Amino acid sequence: MHWSRSAIDESDDRFRAKFINSLSGFKSANLIGTADANGNTNLAIVSSVFHLGANPPLIGMIVRPHTVTRDTLENIQMTGSYTINHVSADIWQKAHQTSARYPKDQSEFEAVKLDEQYIEDVHAPFVSQSRLKFALKLVETQTLEVNQTVMIIGEITDVIVEPLAVQDDGFIDIELLETVAVSGLDGYHTTKRLGRLSYAKPDKDPDVIG
Repeated sequence: MHWSRSAIDESDDRFRAKFINSLSGFKSANLIGTADANGNTNLAIVSSVFHLGANPPLIGMIVRPHTVTRDTLENIQMTGSYTINHVSADIWQKAHQTSARYPKDQSEFEAVKLDEQYIEDVHAPFVSQSRLKFALKLVETQTLEVNQTVMIIGEITDVIVEPLAVQDDGFIDIELLETVAVSGLDGYHTTKRLGRLSYAKPDKDPDVIG
């Protein structure tokens, strides 16, 4: 089956959104925890989180255009604080429900029955049920001219993870934590690791290391 650009453009809007969102394959499923200056909390599922660098530890995230109220973006810009919480197999349905359009004065934490968790010096709430989560301070935001989406760049300040998942070389076994992946807009998946491979060198086939 060949889809030309004209065929894509002529397809139904909802079909096109799901079709294009599926092309990039598996993505991470994360809950973004924020609070405004008065402590009113917000929780939103996002599948556009990506690694930017390890030193300093930077994480990027894309959010939709700021043409309407975006509580997550506005809270981050207001306070400079937010958390990223892995979605695990035991909370994926609750995580998905955070995408519903709740009133601004209703916290998604309360609406979907996920618990807030706080640590000292971090304004934003974590998701208590998440088994791998980290806090960030805002570094910068950029509105992308191509489609007006907003890229948020944050620096990691704190990480909370179950110790058994962290291997001696720093690799975090997210499969052990039952972290789920998302495909398209609404497909959720558990994973099975094929293996880890040694550092690639041009004169040697990689070894399976775990």
